[in-house]
Amino acid sequence: MNELNMSMLADFYEFTMSNGYFKNGFYMKNTYFDVFFRSVPDGGGFAIAAGLEQVIEYIKNLHFGASEIEYFRSKNMFDEDFLRYLADFKFTGDIYAVPEGTPVFPNEPIMTVKAPAVEAQLIETFVLLTLNHQSLIATKANRIVRAAQGRAVLEFGSRRAQGASGAIDGARAAYIGGAAGTACALSDMLYGVPASGTMAHSWVQMFDSEYEAFECYCKMYPHSSTLLVDTYNTLKSGVPNAIKAFKNILVPMGIKNFAIRLDSGDISYLSKKARKMLDEAGLECCKIVASNSLDEHLINDLVMQGARVDLFGVGERLITSKSSPVFGGVYKLVAVENEDGEIIPKIKVSENVGKITNPHFKKLYRLYDRESGKAIADQLCVYDECIDDSKPITIFDQNATWKRKTLTDYTARELLQPIFRNGELVYDAPPLAEIKAYCKEQVDLLWDEVKRFENPHSYYVDLSEKLWEIKNGLLESVTKA
Repeated sequence: MNELNMSMLADFYEFTMSNGYFKNGFYMKNTYFDVFFRSVPDGGGFAIAAGLEQVIEYIKNLHFGASEIEYFRSKNMFDEDFLRYLADFKFTGDIYAVPEGTPVFPNEPIMTVKAPAVEAQLIETFVLLTLNHQSLIATKANRIVRAAQGRAVLEFGSRRAQGASGAIDGARAAYIGGAAGTACALSDMLYGVPASGTMAHSWVQMFDSEYEAFECYCKMYPHSSTLLVDTYNTLKSGVPNAIKAFKNILVPMGIKNFAIRLDSGDISYLSKKARKMLDEAGLECCKIVASNSLDEHLINDLVMQGARVDLFGVGERLITSKSSPVFGGVYKLVAVENEDGEIIPKIKVSENVGKITNPHFKKLYRLYDRESGKAIADQLCVYDECIDDSKPITIFDQNATWKRKTLTDYTARELLQPIFRNGELVYDAPPLAEIKAYCKEQVDLLWDEVKRFENPHSYYVDLSEKLWEIKNGLLESVTKA
């Protein structure tokens, strides 16, 4: 198979609409699209933005070669002038986005695209699938990591992921969300997500005895030995044979970095019994790893039960976000420019109130309490507004407009950063480890009430008075039409 051209990873109607825009002269008209989501997966209080780096690489490589043009021609529905336009295609617009790892909330833009109509339309599918997928997995990973309360979490889900990119990019997103590493070697090679592993039951079964399997592994990998102890009988043979291998092979070498892994059974009970056996053998340094269909709720229960687990390996329920597998981000037109360069706000109206969009080219601010440093609220403003944090500001909860709060001692930070200007990359993407550290730092700035797994506090996402009036004016005009 020839190398895939990701420019073609788009819904077919993106091309038919673009052909129409071209023929009707709209292709030079600047448009503004927001990427946002309407609800947090798993009923959580916030999500984690991820996937920007892959969007950047996609935009940099957008092109349509001879084979792509011939494909369109074979459909007998595209204008030849449009095909010539595609042959010379280059993204020339502006993109703004929140940095990866930023906690984000419903109905606020995590990315804004300002570009001629065809350019903005053609990138929709890839932008959405990338931000939706990685934000989903980063959000789930962050929930699981917080449930572990300081214990490391490894992403173990490659074999259950939704395809290759689901595994590779999913491991990257999980790392941003707080996972300590992955089992996916390719994610380590491509992105630097630390890869590690233990052994499968097949390793143990391959040898004539469980002890021989453990002994061989310790000799081969003395500085990273984690022995899987549940192939036959965890407490009667697995843990005793692991203790014997550690004491015969590793302890005489002065090595103290080793572990056992529990992959079945009652993890709480088995971990407590195993811990007692290890300690009585003088192996207090030995860590206990647990896996087997874990998620934030099971891990939270294990922690509450006093399970003696030092590290969790989480697979399918993380890499597929099994309990809430769709992020639900959308890509909506919010403004267009007329011939004079004036920005005209646009709104999508629906009988479902939750699907009414916030119009206009916007800024997004996060407001922090000056004393505690905690995030208090986000405010959406029109592009030409600025928040002066030396002056009081009144914010409203969009979900309950009667709730209002006046802030006086606060600081304001603009979240949407310029990524592309006139088609040129102007953003220096930080290393992945920095993105992960930034994510943890920003999540720590949220109040505990917002971070609850069940019935989290509703975080304020407000519209400025100017934006509120514009939105209401558009709604009134639509109603009267």
